[in-house]
Amino acid sequence: MEVVFSVLLVILITGFRVQGQGGLKTGFYSSSCPKAEEIIRATVEARFNKDPTIAAGLLRLHFHDCFVQGCDGSILITGASGERNALPNLGLRGFEVIDDAKTQLEALCPGAVSCADILALAARDAVVLSDGPSWAVPTGRRDGRVSSKAEASNLPSPTDSIAVQRQKFMAKGLDDHDLVTLVGAHSIGQTDCLFFRYRLYNFTTTGNADPTINQAFLPQLQAICPKDGDGSKRVALDKDSQFKFDASFFKNVRDGNGILESDQRLLGEAATGRIVQNYAGSIRGLLGLRFDLEFPKAMIKMSGIEVKIGAQGEIRKMCSNFN
Repeated sequence: MEVVFSVLLVILITGFRVQGQGGLKTGFYSSSCPKAEEIIRATVEARFNKDPTIAAGLLRLHFHDCFVQGCDGSILITGASGERNALPNLGLRGFEVIDDAKTQLEALCPGAVSCADILALAARDAVVLSDGPSWAVPTGRRDGRVSSKAEASNLPSPTDSIAVQRQKFMAKGLDDHDLVTLVGAHSIGQTDCLFFRYRLYNFTTTGNADPTINQAFLPQLQAICPKDGDGSKRVALDKDSQFKFDASFFKNVRDGNGILESDQRLLGEAATGRIVQNYAGSIRGLLGLRFDLEFPKAMIKMSGIEVKIGAQGEIRKMCSNFN
């Protein structure tokens, strides 16, 4: 596996086409739509320049897509029964960026580029624009013909225990290393007070704050999120560099400054805690793990979940509707 990942890293420099996860390959559109990646990148960059917070939105959009029905663009479908309207997805952002890119691509290369691939490429571009690492995205996904609101209820949750998080990731072929690495996407972005305020005042109905929260950080969070305040108020998931994609998120978790309970819990379990400590720079692992090198590997692996290729699925004309 490490050899495969090493080859993929070489592709970042050479640009050669190789097989990726699930029969995908880099450079899939080199003949059918040579400017596809350029157009998607320019579209993401134009929006990012106006609103840097969109980067986290696009990254999360791809993640939520892949965890339901695989990476097939099913998150983009509108309609009451679609996964887009499931409770865990109601705060998702970036749909208009994907639609904008799709409109341009349909005008240039009708029926060539899938919405699922636009999502995967836009997520990579969002990370790069946030000063994060780049990687060659294997493409060739086709769009799914099913979008299920009911299935989206099983997405990872901010209140999940490590055991539950592990089970949800394992069900998608992802291990502990992938779990911790992908959660590092919280290096950018924000969350609502609503999703973690219970940790500040009445954790496990004890009337006290979550004891894993750094006591010096607790008053700061309580000031931002009063007990009976506005639950929609936004808080950075990485208090030190919310617009920069880096390893400071793991340093915050190490120091008890994680915002979401599910993030902070990663430190308290032996296997996941060691990876957190490694990324935070507290220990030197056998591989000397570096977040900026490991994140692209995990993203390539995740973006291959249950993909549809060849004659499967379809290439949508509009990302929000089935053909």
